[in-house]
Amino acid sequence: MKKITTLLVCFLLLGTFAKAQQDAMFTKYMFNSLSYNPAYAGSKEHMALGFLHRSQWVGIDGSPRTQSFTMHTPLSNNRVGIGMNIMNDKIGPSNNLFVGLDYAYRIKIGPGKLSLGVQGSIENWRADWTKLSVQDNFDLEFNTNPNTWLPNFGAGLYYYTKTFYLGASVPKLIKNDLTPANNTNNFFLNKGRRHYYLTGGVAIPLNGEDLVLRPSMLVKNVGLFDGEVTAPTEFDMDLSLLFYQTFWVGVSFRSAFEFKDSSYDSVDFWASYNLPNGLRIGAAFDYTLTKLNQASKGSFELMVGYEFDYKTKRTVTPRYF
Repeated sequence: MKKITTLLVCFLLLGTFAKAQQDAMFTKYMFNSLSYNPAYAGSKEHMALGFLHRSQWVGIDGSPRTQSFTMHTPLSNNRVGIGMNIMNDKIGPSNNLFVGLDYAYRIKIGPGKLSLGVQGSIENWRADWTKLSVQDNFDLEFNTNPNTWLPNFGAGLYYYTKTFYLGASVPKLIKNDLTPANNTNNFFLNKGRRHYYLTGGVAIPLNGEDLVLRPSMLVKNVGLFDGEVTAPTEFDMDLSLLFYQTFWVGVSFRSAFEFKDSSYDSVDFWASYNLPNGLRIGAAFDYTLTKLNQASKGSFELMVGYEFDYKTKRTVTPRYF
């Protein structure tokens, strides 16, 4: 197996050696909303399944590989939604397995519904440092392979109508200690960081339901309300077109609000196709705008989803969000 350089791992590893964003990111975040916000559970008004795979910075040894599976549905009283979110995130010699259970209570307000969501979760963070080429064999950070279970909980709000949504969430409220037990000098203060998400979008019919324009956005911040801003505030701006309730094509741009301290990240292209039987397939490609494009061929995502409708006992065309 190839050795992974310490420099690359220090850059990528879940914020262990540097202050950075720790949660996985997705270009097709609008099809993976339950990963960010537990209040999204049940919002489609029928059961929905989704699987997404992301290969980030293809061509760089040890680059992130992430898989996400989500399932959520409303209950019979139509006020409560439940869901499950499983994510596996592998970066270099480290691997993070996350399992979350979601509960959402929805209240009718005006033309839409306000959903209040909570999530209980547990994740297993582990690493095999023997896969590294370490210059200092006496570094305490690499003497023991970590393997720890980290409980957590999160919360979110989500307001939505047929053509509009706005959400805010904190998926992990507990800042778990990641410092190795054998590190007695506490030189590295390794902790999980709170990630704050703000999402929104609108559907604008251009030719009835045959052509719909859908702008959307996601803003992510790490540690802003904790007095420890640990990474630039990232944003994803997306613009897509839905043709005949079947074919979706979009383009997005990812960067940060701290323009002086952060470069443009990527321009992303994606497409999705809704089959008549309720199956949805899609793919995305990120073109990297940073110097990583000299070593990477970009990032790729593949998506498969399935939509149910228990009210009519048949599958239907998915909602806009």
